[in-house]
Amino acid sequence: MKEKIIEILKPIHKALEPIEINDLLGLKTSLEYKELLDELNKLEKECLIYKTKKDKYILLENTPGLKIGKLDINKKGFGFLILDKEDDIYIDKKNLNGAIDGDIVLVEVETKALKKEGRVLRIINRELKNLVGELIKVDNGLGFKLDDTKKDIEVVLDKDSLHNCVEGHKVLVGIEKELGKNKYLGKVLAILGHKDDPGVDILSIAYKHEIYDKYSDEVLQELENIPDEVDPKELVGRKDLTGECIFTIDGKDTKDIDDAISIFKKGNNYILGVHIADVSHYVKENTALGDDAYNRGTSSYLADTVIPMLPHKLSNGICSLNEGVIRLTMSCVMEIDPQGNLVTYDIFESYIKSRKKMNYDDVNAILIDHKSPRGYKDFKDDLLLMNELAHILRKRKIGRGYISFEAEEAKIIQDETGKAIDIKKREQKEGEMLIEDFMIAANECVATHIYNMGLPFIYRVHDKPNSDKIDEFMTLVHLLGYNLKSKKIDLTPKGMQNILAELKDKKEFPILSTLLLRSMKKAIYSKENIGHFGLASPSYTHFTSPIRRFPDLTVHRLLKTYLVKKDMSMTTIANYENSLVEIAEHSSERERAAVDAEREVDDMKMAEYMEDHIGEEYPGFITSVTNFGLFVELPNLVEGLVHIKTLKGDYYNYVPELLALIGKSTKKTYRLGDRVKVKCVAASKATAQVDFELVEDDQHGNQE
Repeated sequence: MKEKIIEILKPIHKALEPIEINDLLGLKTSLEYKELLDELNKLEKECLIYKTKKDKYILLENTPGLKIGKLDINKKGFGFLILDKEDDIYIDKKNLNGAIDGDIVLVEVETKALKKEGRVLRIINRELKNLVGELIKVDNGLGFKLDDTKKDIEVVLDKDSLHNCVEGHKVLVGIEKELGKNKYLGKVLAILGHKDDPGVDILSIAYKHEIYDKYSDEVLQELENIPDEVDPKELVGRKDLTGECIFTIDGKDTKDIDDAISIFKKGNNYILGVHIADVSHYVKENTALGDDAYNRGTSSYLADTVIPMLPHKLSNGICSLNEGVIRLTMSCVMEIDPQGNLVTYDIFESYIKSRKKMNYDDVNAILIDHKSPRGYKDFKDDLLLMNELAHILRKRKIGRGYISFEAEEAKIIQDETGKAIDIKKREQKEGEMLIEDFMIAANECVATHIYNMGLPFIYRVHDKPNSDKIDEFMTLVHLLGYNLKSKKIDLTPKGMQNILAELKDKKEFPILSTLLLRSMKKAIYSKENIGHFGLASPSYTHFTSPIRRFPDLTVHRLLKTYLVKKDMSMTTIANYENSLVEIAEHSSERERAAVDAEREVDDMKMAEYMEDHIGEEYPGFITSVTNFGLFVELPNLVEGLVHIKTLKGDYYNYVPELLALIGKSTKKTYRLGDRVKVKCVAASKATAQVDFELVEDDQHGNQE
């Protein structure tokens, strides 16, 4: 009967009474009617149909005002409903209706002031796993204090699982059963270490996101069969590139080196070689190593801690393109003309011996400061030629619509005990941009080649933004008093590029650039090629980092199947048609988890750093205005809250249509983008929060 009910309701876009559904189904007896009511209740619980307040029923997919998705709660208290194929829906704290972070919820959506907002109607599923917290002393022994304050639940621990546990241990807990509303029985699955041990703070966040620092016995056993050096037998059939001037450029501390580059001129054209570690030679499908790499999906870079996708023997050893040793590679060698057009190319198995492990600081000293660091004399000409080509590629990229948001990132510096002692901005200079330009060129070349062959593949895609999101952004720009030439929004990369160009000289540009970036959809992995909007690229993939990303490893496997083994059989294609969808979805999910963990670690470490700077004053600018205060960002990217209660000299009202707090009597106004001076009055590593107060005699609010 379930299928018949759904089939009957599909074309009907209004709610029906049970008796109306009964008649449409042609049911005749009271017994059949009772069975119908039971099925309607089941379908409602499964959230396939919705029951209105008047006890009528409608298919959920026929109600545009109702959505089901995962709840993501911000540390500021509000949340977003995460939807697969639509923009996320904002949910105010007062509309969460008891739901916690991670719940699958049914939400009612309505449009308020050009913005969609949601209200949680029902919690459909609560998946409580990877709960990390601290063991604390309670009257009857040890209790559990959950790290994630967004999950308002109580967990009572099974005493048998507390063996070897002591107060202060950070532990991973699994839920056994529900004891009551928001109360659960759990057991300790793993002890991460004492809360004061170096690195345990970062490890706690990693485990919460299913990012693990340990490998299974099966993986470790397989590692024993991985060599430390390349066997000469493995070189057979590969192109020998050891005679070419090939080198790597990375950060000073990088140990997992996936990419090497080479260059020379052929007439007026450039021959650019991008040589990538052949991880697929060692990490095979249907092995413990391969399955573990799939499960992890990506390496995670948490402050200065790396939790690699592959064990160190691979990531820092036989797979890493270390200086002076033979390594197996997949090469993409491209001939590029002086206008940046790809003339011809070749993709093949190779082996190299890197001439030098370069770092960005030294390369930038050559390219920007015209200095010659020790050991670089023989490579200077190649680097200058590379920079010449990089500028050509960049100009062409920008010409087609490449969008540069110039998003700033923080680099957390820790001491030997793991404590945050400094925060710096990551810099993107000539060397960093050169590598980015070359990797984009190789990724596009590989993606275009396989796309033109019409074979199953995994792409890195970025869909065009939703027009409503861009309209909201333009409304915000207008509220700030700016009238752009771009009246009619052009939803193309060039259109977004033009908006950024018009805003470039505005004082709020850093915030507006970030807000426009947030208005865009997220880049994901997909079997279907819809192009990459942000790069203005019709075909793009991730080929250049197989040590760190599973999709890149998959791309290498596909290249070997199609180009080396020449296997394009119907069976092979059918297998990939099925498996690549799952690989793409899983890889996108693991990437999101790694990004979330990275943000959490940064927030925690920033708060830890500020704990030692309470009482100090800083310049900053307002990045967000809410009904409870102002969020202010410092030059080192630390963000903190100036609570509305701390604003002195007047009573302040929140005026959302002006993105401002305005004094009732003085009319003093604090708006998005205003420069202010603040004092750090509180900071908590435990809550990852920083509190500021405005320095009264230097308040930069406008007088209106």
